[in-house]
Amino acid sequence: MSSDGSTLAFQHATWASLPVERVGDGVERQMLWGDRLMVCRVRFAPHVSTAPHSHPHEQMTLVEKGRVRFTVAGQTIHASAGDVIHFPSNLEHAAAMLDEEVVLLDIFSPVREDFLPKRVVR
Repeated sequence: MSSDGSTLAFQHATWASLPVERVGDGVERQMLWGDRLMVCRVRFAPHVSTAPHSHPHEQMTLVEKGRVRFTVAGQTIHASAGDVIHFPSNLEHAAAMLDEEVVLLDIFSPVREDFLPKRVVR
C-alpha cells in the first residue's frame, strides 16, 4: 500500500522507456520507484563531482560503467564497473568521476521524496 492507502500497480519498464531528467551540468537521471524503494540510473560526464552530502535514506550503488572515486567519511574508495557500494543512512559521501562517462544505479530506501517530480503526490 502507498502512503495514501492505495495499492501500487506492478511496474515493468526499460531504461529506454523512462524519462531522462537533466539534474545538473553533465548529470542525467532516470528513476523508477515503488512505495518504499527507488532505483535511479545516473549518467555522469567525465570529471563531474558531487558535493559531500548525507541523507536519511539507505543507499546501494552499483557501478554499471566507468570509474569513480568516492569519499566516504573521509576515506577514499575507487570503484569501477561491477562494484557495489553500501551507504548506511546519514553517512557523508561524495563522488568524483574520473576520465570517462560513469553510469551508477542508486537504490534508495525509503523513496527519495526530494527526487520525485513535483506532480507526484504520495
